[in-house]
Amino acid sequence: MILKNDYFLRSLLRKSVPYTPVWFMRQAGRYLPEYRKVRKQVGSFMNLVTNPEYACKVTLQPLERYPLDAAILFSDILTIPHAMGLGLNFLENHGPIFSHPTNNEESIIKLTVPDLNDLNYVFDTIRLVNKELDGKVPLIGFSGSPWTLACYMVEGQSSKEYKTIKTMLYSRPDLLHKILEVNTESIIQYLNSQIEAGVQAIMLFDSWGGILSDEAFKVFSLDYNKKIFSKINRQRNGNIIPIIHFTKGGAVWIKDISSSGCDAIGVDWTINLREARDKSLDSVAIQGNMDPMVLLGSHKSVISEARRIIDSFGMVGESAGHIFNLGHGMNKDTPHELVLDLVNEIHSYSRQYHV
Repeated sequence: MILKNDYFLRSLLRKSVPYTPVWFMRQAGRYLPEYRKVRKQVGSFMNLVTNPEYACKVTLQPLERYPLDAAILFSDILTIPHAMGLGLNFLENHGPIFSHPTNNEESIIKLTVPDLNDLNYVFDTIRLVNKELDGKVPLIGFSGSPWTLACYMVEGQSSKEYKTIKTMLYSRPDLLHKILEVNTESIIQYLNSQIEAGVQAIMLFDSWGGILSDEAFKVFSLDYNKKIFSKINRQRNGNIIPIIHFTKGGAVWIKDISSSGCDAIGVDWTINLREARDKSLDSVAIQGNMDPMVLLGSHKSVISEARRIIDSFGMVGESAGHIFNLGHGMNKDTPHELVLDLVNEIHSYSRQYHV
C-alpha cells in the first residue's frame, strides 16, 4: 500500500517533512457526537472494542472531521489481560474493572501468555481500517506496557495509590517480575501480530510508569520495554515500523528512554520541548505535548498554546522530528469544533520551522 500522506512516519524517523504532523491520543472517543451515537447503539464499551466493524467505524470518525496525519486503532490497552481470563468489564462512571485480578501467588503462578486467536477481533479491525483508509494516512497500533498492564491486573481496577502492586514490588518482587515477564512476551506477540495485520507504527503506553521511583522505573518498567523493542519485527514489506514510547510523568527519564530502542518519545506537558530535545540529544523524535485541558479554553488560548509549543521545539531538519500531540488523551468535554482550528493552525504555523 502506497501512503498518500506519510509525514507522520517520516517525522518519527526524523526525516524532512513540509509541516509538523499531528494526531491526538484518544482522538476517537466521547467528545465526538458520532462516537456517542455508535457507543449507545452497541450497548457497551467491550461490545464496541470486540466488534471489528464498529471499531473500524469509530477509528475512522476523526479522520472524516479533521485533516489528521495518522489514525490510531480503536481498542484498549487491557485486551491482553482480558484474553488471559481476568474478566474485563467497563462500569459506567467507574472505568475498567477485572473480575479475577492477579494479586496472589496462586493466580500469578498460573498466569500464561494468552492464545492470540482470542485477540483476532483486534487484527480483523486493523485489516478493515486499512481497507477503508486506502493509504490516506498511516495506522498506529499499540499496547500498554508490561508495568501498566500489571497495575490494572494486580489492583483489579484504576487506583490512586497503587498500594497493592507497590506492596508486591517491595515485599515480593519475584511475583511482580513473573507478571512482567508474562506480559512482556504477550505484548511482543501481540504487537508483532498487529504489524502483520497491517499497522505502520507502534506505540507503547507506559501510562503509569511515572508513579515509580527512579530506580524502580528502570527495573520494573523500562528494562521490560527495552526487551519488547528488541523483539519487534521492525520491517514489513520493505518499510520500517517506527516505535513510540510514552510514559506519563516520564520527563525525568528522557535520556534513559531515548536509548531504549524506540524511535520517538511521547512527552506530557510538564516539560518544554526544547529541554526534551536537549535531553535526548535529538537521537529520537519527540511527540507532544499540549495539555488536553487547553482545549477547554478559548479559541485564542488554543492557538496561542499551539504556537508556543511549536516555537519551543524550534527548527525541524534532517536530524530532528516533532509530531504534535496532546500530553495525554483527549478530554470527553472537548469542544470538537476547536479541534479543527487546532489542526489547521499546526499545519499552517509550523511550516516556517521545516527546511
